[in-house]
Amino acid sequence: MTIRAYTKADLPEMIGIWNEVVSDGIAFPQEELLDEQSGARFFAAQTYCGVAEEEGAVLGLYILHPNNVGRCGHICNASYAVAGGHRGRHIGEKLVLDCLAQGRAHGFRVLQFNAVVESNVHARHLYERLGFTQLGTIPGGFRMKDGHYENICPYYRTLD
Repeated sequence: MTIRAYTKADLPEMIGIWNEVVSDGIAFPQEELLDEQSGARFFAAQTYCGVAEEEGAVLGLYILHPNNVGRCGHICNASYAVAGGHRGRHIGEKLVLDCLAQGRAHGFRVLQFNAVVESNVHARHLYERLGFTQLGTIPGGFRMKDGHYENICPYYRTLD
């Protein structure tokens, strides 16, 4: 498996993976699905997008972008998505590790996750294993697809 920068040829698979996570309604805050045009604009607007590729197929992706502006512009944010049929293969870990390196390479000093859903225990365990620190809990900060609210747990890690 290779983690590399995305190309325009990857967009159909990236949009499909992204929309799968959005449709699940349990991890990403977005509610609108991407189409070919909005997906191309969305991924092009990121500081960096990485994909996990194996045998010519995109199995996962991440986006990296500033979390804020100006005096807080050195803090970045990222989101990760792995195709449903390929979860449990440590693809997410490879994406996060590459993202940490890309964050440093792009001059960021901190990677912060604003809204990790408390029940997303696999992501939370991964982040904690990779040295992220939980900042606290925001009660009811995420509205799940079925309408109930769950806590979110912000995390951060320095990129030195």
